[in-house]
Amino acid sequence: MVGESTFKKYVWISLVCFIAISAFFGYQITNLKFDYDFEKFFPINDNETDFFFDYRDKFESDNDFLLIAIENNSGVFEKEFLEDVHHVTKKLEKSKYVQFVTSITTMEEQFFHMGGGTTKKKYIDFSKYERERDSVRVFEKDEIINSLVAEDGKSICLFVRHEDFLSKKKSDELIIGIEKLLTKKKFDNYRLAGRSIGQQFYIDKMSTEMLFFVGLSAVLIVFFLFIAFKSAWGILIPQVVIVGGMVWVIGGMGLFNEPINIILIVLPSIMFIVSMSDVIHLVSRYLDALRTEENNFAAIKLAVKEVGLATLLTSITTAIGFFSLYFVRVQPIQVFGVVMGIGVLVAFLLTFLTLPALFYIAPGPKFVRENKKDHYWLKYLRNWFVTVLKYRKRVLIAGLAVVVISLIGTFQMTSNNFIMDDLDPNEPLKLDFDYLDKHYGGVRPFEMSVTVKDSTKNVWDLDVLNQVDSLQQYIQNVYKAEVKTSLVSTLKVFNRSANSGSREFFELPSSKRKIRKYRRFLRMAGGGKFIRTFVDSTENVMRISGSLPDVGNIEISKRNVKLEKYISEFEKSGLVDYQVTGTAHLIDKNISYLSSSLVMGLALSILIVALIIGLIYRSVPILIISIVPNVLPLIFIAGIMGYTGIELKTTTAIIFTIAFGIAVDDTIHFLGKFKYELMKGHSKLYALKRSYLTTGKAMILTTLILCAGFLLLVFSSFLGTYYMGLMLCITLFVALVADLTLLPVLLLYFYNPKKKKKG
Repeated sequence: MVGESTFKKYVWISLVCFIAISAFFGYQITNLKFDYDFEKFFPINDNETDFFFDYRDKFESDNDFLLIAIENNSGVFEKEFLEDVHHVTKKLEKSKYVQFVTSITTMEEQFFHMGGGTTKKKYIDFSKYERERDSVRVFEKDEIINSLVAEDGKSICLFVRHEDFLSKKKSDELIIGIEKLLTKKKFDNYRLAGRSIGQQFYIDKMSTEMLFFVGLSAVLIVFFLFIAFKSAWGILIPQVVIVGGMVWVIGGMGLFNEPINIILIVLPSIMFIVSMSDVIHLVSRYLDALRTEENNFAAIKLAVKEVGLATLLTSITTAIGFFSLYFVRVQPIQVFGVVMGIGVLVAFLLTFLTLPALFYIAPGPKFVRENKKDHYWLKYLRNWFVTVLKYRKRVLIAGLAVVVISLIGTFQMTSNNFIMDDLDPNEPLKLDFDYLDKHYGGVRPFEMSVTVKDSTKNVWDLDVLNQVDSLQQYIQNVYKAEVKTSLVSTLKVFNRSANSGSREFFELPSSKRKIRKYRRFLRMAGGGKFIRTFVDSTENVMRISGSLPDVGNIEISKRNVKLEKYISEFEKSGLVDYQVTGTAHLIDKNISYLSSSLVMGLALSILIVALIIGLIYRSVPILIISIVPNVLPLIFIAGIMGYTGIELKTTTAIIFTIAFGIAVDDTIHFLGKFKYELMKGHSKLYALKRSYLTTGKAMILTTLILCAGFLLLVFSSFLGTYYMGLMLCITLFVALVADLTLLPVLLLYFYNPKKKKKG
């Protein structure tokens, strides 16, 4: 063992290094950024993801637009209201970052004449405006209703196409300018939806909530350290390590330019939790050692010796739980797992390199060193231990009953995903998205690629167009998606325009001659840019683009199955190939990967942890016994989610791996003390009792602190974060109950240690 003189030298080296490195990482925090890029939630190394990126290169992004719904309670065809909307539209067209604006006040209907000429007529002509005539004319146009004008006639929608992938700074600039324009006109109400407004909201919320969680965590740290150690020493000394660990990890993210995403906003809370767990075990054992050991150095040695191995194991197992998230094929979850896994190891490193040095420089509180009596927790722990052993059969029966009831609930779990499901239903942004869902065909993008397979034909072939038209009608009438951009729809509009705007001619042209005529016009429109939004340069691929209400991926999956069945029955000519794609489709696919990849990661995590425990304690029974009280809480929480209808999604699915990695800590501390007592030659029952009385206090304290830390997350505006905090709190509490009841009973019944031979 290290002598006191050597240890004294180590103390100052350790503290100087700690201060220098903390200062370095503290400076790196200034480089920290926040990230709102939902494309990172696409499945990685996936053929459909690669297909979408290629598809987007051919056409354009399906997510870089804003919808502005402007309401007028007395009807949108009041001239003054329309003039105000027109003024806003013209201003927006000149706005920075805006490519174009589609509005009913600026749209024109094109008419084709027999001689080959064309004329245009505005839908809203302010110079000779007639409310009844113009409103009737607008409502005759199917492509306008629920796209630019609400069916109830109470609002108008502006479609604003802006530059692709606007940064947070540019998005803010654009949104602020739009809101100023709209506020000046004093409309009855207006609503915004789209990627830019979502980016502004999410990043602002993430930064605000992260600061909030840091502040609340600091308050909780002080509160629990005071409850646990009742002294200024007990508050200040542990905080050095807890705050230091948080600074190292967050500063490390700034150093390596890794931004905070929607999942990583819980980073401060979880770092506070894992750091507190290590600190509480070491400080608690150190203070107990001060009551029995002859001097401070001996107390430090005893505390490190008894708690060190168990804490190393708990840190490794918790880190494995987080690292197992790397098997999920979604980048933000992988980053979360790696960052948190490193954070756990950093917390352990700082606890055992820095705290002993601080103990030596500033020994424990005077009242602890002078008062050699046992702590007051012993009386309660003795009573609990006796009660558990007295009713040990009931404990086993109760544990089995909990498993059975929970498993029934587990089979009722569902996995669903909504675009805005992470927001509180009463959040203004969520209400705006819901309004556009209801009145304008939805904000969920629908994208389909249509590829002509027959090399002798292209997208202009009449047979191809008729076949695509049949599918498009199915998409609109059965699949319930509003098709807003497609070659078929555009040709139908042209055909109607060529027949004096008569509604009955809103159909595909019947002759190749007419199609050639419209093709020439389309190729010239907008300098050739317009046609490239739905037909690629080879003219072998076309795009069907639209939207639908955000009904959730369970319902969408059902519709996709029916769509695929329809295509397989309908598409027998071999002319074309269809593929659903787009941002929403890929995020849905991510959910389908989630369950299988998380189960694989969790299973691997449990296996590795079991093997580590089995190797350390060299016992198969201990290996099995250690897993039971930690799998039970996972089954329990899955049952609660099934019974209460909490759906499995990106943010709630990772609860299981986090919970297992953290929950197993108390089991390892208990088994570590149990083995230590057996090595002293004590009987199994005596070793159980000493383990219960010695580690019980730290287990209860750490669980209370963990639960309180996770409960901070219920203050989040994001429902995923809210459920993560609530479910983890319940899981860890159940794990504590299992460790204090089921674990001693399992050891008593099923573990028979080898008796030490007397030498």
